[in-house]
Amino acid sequence: MIRIGIFGATGRMGKAIAEALADRRDAAVVEDAPDVYVDFSAPEALERNLGEAVAADKPIVIGTTGLTPDHQGLIDVAAAKIPVLQAANTSLGVNLLAHLVRQTAARLGADWDIEIVEMHHRHKKDAPSGTGLLLGKAAAEGRGVDLEAVSDRGRDGLGARAAGHIGFAALRGGSVAGDHQVIFAGEGERIELGHRAESRSIFAQGAIRAALWLAGKPAGRYTMNDVLGLT
Repeated sequence: MIRIGIFGATGRMGKAIAEALADRRDAAVVEDAPDVYVDFSAPEALERNLGEAVAADKPIVIGTTGLTPDHQGLIDVAAAKIPVLQAANTSLGVNLLAHLVRQTAARLGADWDIEIVEMHHRHKKDAPSGTGLLLGKAAAEGRGVDLEAVSDRGRDGLGARAAGHIGFAALRGGSVAGDHQVIFAGEGERIELGHRAESRSIFAQGAIRAALWLAGKPAGRYTMNDVLGLT
């Protein structure tokens, strides 16, 4: 049995993971001496949580979003010592969607406009969401461009759409767990790839699968693509 320690255990995702583990026999939540950590806390807690995982010489799955480049640097340092799997979204369906977006963007020309529309509950703080950025990065990778250089994250006033840019629209309201749609708009036709999260449990199940996969791996950085065998 794999013992999982949860950072952010009292949050929405922490509770969902604990609930998903309640009836499993291959893994369980523990407070002390875990085999692998899962972090769904907050950006300001990342450095402390990474330090605890490194001190214990145990793997960690990081699902916290809203991280800065400085946070990414901390993850790089930790990954030199322990296995670290970072995922903006642990849903298996979302990560497969990102793979499809990358493949689609690679095969369509820059004359196809790309727009990413996402909606989450009213309490979500970061916009675009980590998942929205995950999908935008996948599209940019497919085109071989830097997302920051072609990203449109808000439009107001007059002006034509910039050619080759990737647009984002972040909607917030109600109790939506997470809806994401990537639109490839060409002349006279449109491709729409999307995912709807009907329950927070899908993220919990994906996080558990990631934790079980990560246990026993050598030090380094990993993603959900590795878990799904997409790399």
